Amino acid sequence: MNIKRHIPNIITLSNLFCGILAIEQAFYHQYFWAGSFIILGATFDFFDGFSARLLSVSNVIGKELDSLADMVTFGVAPGVITYSFLRELTSEASLLPYFAFLIPLLSAVRLARFNVDENQSDKFIGLPTPANSIFFLSLPLIYKEYADTTTSTNLIITCVLLLTLVFSLLLNARIELLALKFKTFKWSDNTFRFSFILTTLFILITFTTLGYFYASIPTIIIIYLLISVINNLKNNTKL
Repeated sequence: MNIKRHIPNIITLSNLFCGILAIEQAFYHQYFWAGSFIILGATFDFFDGFSARLLSVSNVIGKELDSLADMVTFGVAPGVITYSFLRELTSEASLLPYFAFLIPLLSAVRLARFNVDENQSDKFIGLPTPANSIFFLSLPLIYKEYADTTTSTNLIITCVLLLTLVFSLLLNARIELLALKFKTFKWSDNTFRFSFILTTLFILITFTTLGYFYASIPTIIIIYLLISVINNLKNNTKL
């Protein structure tokens, strides 16, 4: 038995397991742990592909398994987190929390399109599901940490619903976004990639120092979108 060829799949299954744990924690409104498991799942998601390339054991089953794991961790889990959060904010009879399941539905479309699209090797077309899930895991954490008694619950619900709609649509928008894949490490070849990494570090340090770490998470995702759009404008100008 060649154990080496199973290592990437074991790492992928670890990603899947993290997604399952995130869903379980979300049902109990344990958003910190649910978010932590999604972050850990994203780490496994990076290393399964990395290990497959390193060990030269890539295969079709591994690719399909990776997509299924991503659907749970970056599709279903953020949907359940958002559902659970909205359920806390609304009455038991409200149907509004079910709107959160737009996230896994459009994440499934995003992942299916990614699997058949050969133009996403060095870029993304539409918001990647890991970035989307990280954005949504931050929302209940921000609310729990920073909201006070004067905060309008109806306003929070409206914002969450609007963000759910906008970011679910961004998953499948025909917008080219940066992929942090480096063919070389020259600044001239990776200006926007390095700019995003440096900006991310600056935001994390600044927000953490000010005591607003959770607020840095959606800020970084929005900066990622803006830098990608600026990069597209620059490339289109060259053409």
